Order: sequence, then C-alpha cells, then structure tokens
Amino acid sequence: MVLNPESKYPNRRTYVLKLRADATPGAVAGRLENLVTGRQCEFSSAEELLASIVHDLSSASEAPSVNE
Repeated sequence: MVLNPESKYPNRRTYVLKLRADATPGAVAGRLENLVTGRQCEFSSAEELLASIVHDLSSASEAPSVNE
C-alpha cells in the first residue's frame, strides 16, 4: 500500500470557527481563526465569513510554500 504524501486536507487550511451565542441561521456572526498562522478575523454575516476564507486562501497562495 502506497500512501499519498499530499494531504487532501493540508494543515495550512485548518480553521476554528467560533459562532457568537446570539448567532442564528439568518444572522451568522463570530470569529474565524487559522490554526497554523494564528490569523483571526471577526465576521457579522455569512458573506463576511466566506470573504475572510477567500482572503486567507489567496494570501496563502501568494506566500512561499511551507512543508506541512
């Protein structure tokens, strides 16, 4: 059996999503943290959450590659 050295879920893309106590399906709010970089951002809508993830992923693609 040969294991693939490329992870399908790389550590660089590991996040903690914390939702506020008053968050509802129609009003998502909380904080997103990248576990590898420690970068955190608060969001007050689903659109802001997705924009934060897009920004983080685009920042990662511009940064030099790091072994995970």
